[in-house]
Amino acid sequence: RAPGHPATAMSAKTVKDVPAAAFVKEYAAHLKRSGKIELPPWVDLVKTSVAKELAPYDPDWYYIRAASIARHVYIRPDVGVGGFKKRFGSKYRRGTRAMHHRDAAGGHIRHMLQQLEAIKVIRKSDKGGRRITPDGQRDLDRIASKVVLAGESKEEDEDEDEDE
Repeated sequence: RAPGHPATAMSAKTVKDVPAAAFVKEYAAHLKRSGKIELPPWVDLVKTSVAKELAPYDPDWYYIRAASIARHVYIRPDVGVGGFKKRFGSKYRRGTRAMHHRDAAGGHIRHMLQQLEAIKVIRKSDKGGRRITPDGQRDLDRIASKVVLAGESKEEDEDEDEDE
């Protein structure tokens, strides 16, 4: 197909081609709209790490973290709960003493992985950890191409505003 053909532009975009923040925001909104992920009853009470003092302020933090986990599994397969604990960990402030890294809590990460498995976005790997399923890859790539198209239409709107 020719480079300008619409089907080529649509099919060529994957999760790796779009900015992480834009993709995670859009996929989190998709997860929330679909209603397939069931929020646990403790979602508004739990801290995400020992290093945190309070629960997250954003009421949609669970969907955002689940979207980020799905994106990370897409990019780096065979990652498990321990790898995510390290990735989402942060510095632990100890007053006047030196700061140290503390891993994130594993319970909510494990719950999100189980929820993503239930909706067939990821699956358990033979090597340990999780991998993206073909249906999950198709779903994430569809959201990524949607993000690209939204970005292109926004750029066209800005170009029209500059011409006026």
